[in-house]
Amino acid sequence: MGDGGQRRRWEYWWVALRFSLLLCFVEQVSAQIRYSIPEEVKEGSVVGNVAKDLGLAVSTLVERRFRIVSGSNDALFQINQNNGVLYVHKNIDREELCDGTGVCLIDLKIVVETPLEVHYVAVEITDVNDNSPNFPEKEQKFEIAEHTPPGTRFQLHAARDPDVGMNSVHTYKITSNDHFEIDVRQSDEDKIPFLVLKKSLDREQQVKHTLLLTSIDGGNPQRLGTLNVTIVVLDSNDNRPVFSQDTYNVRIQENVGVGTVVIRVNATDPDEGSNSEVEFSLGKTLRRKVYDIFELDRLTGDIRVKGEVDFEDTEVYKLDVQASDKGQPPLTVECRVVIKIIDINDNEPEIDVTSLSNTVSEESKPGTVISLISVTDKDSGINAKVISSISENIPFELKPSYKENVYSIVTKGRLDRELVSHYDITITATDCGQPPLSTFKTLSVQISDVNDNSPEFSQNPIELYLVENNAPGASIFAVTAFDKDLNENAAISYHIIRGEGIQNDMASFLNINSDNGYISALKSFDFETLKTFQFQVVATDSGIPSLSSNVTINVFILDQNDNAPVILYPVSANGSAEGVEEIPRNVNAGHLVTKVRAYDADIGYNGWLLFSLQEVTDHSLFALDRYTGQIRTLRSFTETDEAEHKLVILVKDNGNVSLSATATVIINVVEPKEAFAASDVKSAVKDEEENSVTFYLIITLGSVSALFIISIIVLIVMQCSKAPDDSSKYLQDVNYDGTLCHSIQYRSGDKRYMLVGPRMSIGSTIVPGSNGNTLVVPDHRRRASGEVRTYPNLYNP
Repeated sequence: MGDGGQRRRWEYWWVALRFSLLLCFVEQVSAQIRYSIPEEVKEGSVVGNVAKDLGLAVSTLVERRFRIVSGSNDALFQINQNNGVLYVHKNIDREELCDGTGVCLIDLKIVVETPLEVHYVAVEITDVNDNSPNFPEKEQKFEIAEHTPPGTRFQLHAARDPDVGMNSVHTYKITSNDHFEIDVRQSDEDKIPFLVLKKSLDREQQVKHTLLLTSIDGGNPQRLGTLNVTIVVLDSNDNRPVFSQDTYNVRIQENVGVGTVVIRVNATDPDEGSNSEVEFSLGKTLRRKVYDIFELDRLTGDIRVKGEVDFEDTEVYKLDVQASDKGQPPLTVECRVVIKIIDINDNEPEIDVTSLSNTVSEESKPGTVISLISVTDKDSGINAKVISSISENIPFELKPSYKENVYSIVTKGRLDRELVSHYDITITATDCGQPPLSTFKTLSVQISDVNDNSPEFSQNPIELYLVENNAPGASIFAVTAFDKDLNENAAISYHIIRGEGIQNDMASFLNINSDNGYISALKSFDFETLKTFQFQVVATDSGIPSLSSNVTINVFILDQNDNAPVILYPVSANGSAEGVEEIPRNVNAGHLVTKVRAYDADIGYNGWLLFSLQEVTDHSLFALDRYTGQIRTLRSFTETDEAEHKLVILVKDNGNVSLSATATVIINVVEPKEAFAASDVKSAVKDEEENSVTFYLIITLGSVSALFIISIIVLIVMQCSKAPDDSSKYLQDVNYDGTLCHSIQYRSGDKRYMLVGPRMSIGSTIVPGSNGNTLVVPDHRRRASGEVRTYPNLYNP
């Protein structure tokens, strides 16, 4: 183990270092990973971490059935599913796997499931000097006539070393002697040793010479192979065989049948007897492939086909044929047989994509190059002439270049990712052989996005119905826009347009989340103050340059029951809801004593007032109308009835949570004469008050009438502009004694929404979720979205 063990440890260290360096420079080309390991590494040696290099999560390997599915070669390697490491399972002998001096590659197919993925791993097996040079025979014998002149060469067996490069045969040496020396000739990949006679032989001095030929490879440490060479000195055979031609030329088609005679060589010897009998043999220095494809009949000189003849592999074979007589010693002569292979069309064209842009921008101009391809055919002549084409009905074309069979794929029209985002381009290559052969290749091209689409709102304008008394700062609505583009080009931000004017003043009380379009109100809206307003939201994408679009939002405030009834009559001098009424004692049943009047600022059911007696001194004497607030006598007064009666009237609205107010009426029953005198004094005062009230009522009613007439005129004009077959339906305002009535109409599309009092028109429908005060009125007329119609308050004196 001294020096040899030390050298072996250094050798293993150097192999490991080279293996590590190769792993560091593994590249993934066309989704294929390539590793390199030396042969003869021990079982369990790590080749590389395939999962890491493929970017697969180690934790999912077992679940996804991470495995090799490459056939027989997978027995050499195995994969650890726990860590994704590829390791050597069996001893690897490069010389058994790969024949020749080229790169030794083992292709492995690795599969994972859910989703199914196929990856390719190529493992290069590098050579180590594990084989010694080896001669085909242990001993080679020469019989050389004693008169053979110095300088004559005799071909020795060439040593074969399965290793490659420096590890193969490097040089030859022979035992030191007086008569022979070694001359080495390089032939193709082999070194052919020749025994050269440097001094004439003398059979009488020495009949037999025994030498040792040593072949040495170039590995470290060096390996040796030996051949025993025996030279027997014979008497002269002075005539050599002679071939009829120095060079034979012949042509055969590829794929010719096994056993076919290619040519017959002929040689003659003018000697007699055994010295004239000729035997043929193939030269010893030919390429190994020649012996696999051709064979020579040693007696007849016929050369026959032994294996597959492939023009694409070799176009010309050159055979050295030897003819030897049977003299003692035998004489040998050589000739050259040149066999040319005729091509037939047995290879399909090959399409090679030398450059491919997998992604093309949709704004690419016509003529943009997306790929370069080259087409080759291993055949020759007309069999290698290839015609290429591209699939139709796609915005791409095949454009030839200055070099034959080299093309570029260019765009021939405008691209639109929003219409087609992906193309599969099929390239067809057909040769001109008989019959022609074709190859197809499909390229996948993705169209990348540019910002060429503005955000779009599904509806414009938008109607928003918002219940009053909303919580400040809470979200009230959300707008959403859609952009046909992708990624940043479709990332939308929202903003409220702010400016001057009443409508834009309301926008200052609104805030919008720029990311999701949620709109929040910074203040609480009051239906009795503001019933409708409008604002605009702009949606802007994040492209460069950015694109935007606006949407108009019409906001309609919906009423809540947030106002309690207000007593208009009776009202005392100090402002309380109290009044005194005097009636004669001789009134009949049904006499109108007085009328309680009230007002509610809300609308619909929230403003519909009902009257009830909360407290009364005599239930048999007075009655209160539930809807009008009129107080009437139920019967005539008797002598036993009290002279003063107190009535407490409860006035409440019809909201979900009703609000109420109370009024107190004191009724004094007096004798007829007193009542008449009191009524004169009271009428004088009351006339003056009522004159003032009447004046204001006249002004109010005049204004309302003027607005009503203008509204009617506008409606008539609008109806005249509509189609003649449009029908009109209106809601009649319903009023009743004792309450001020409101009607508010909102319009959205084909529906009108009307907020009215309790006595609804026939055919109206209560809209759920609106506190019971919203009606949906069938309307066959289509009006502009957002139309609002307001009816004035009506007061029943």
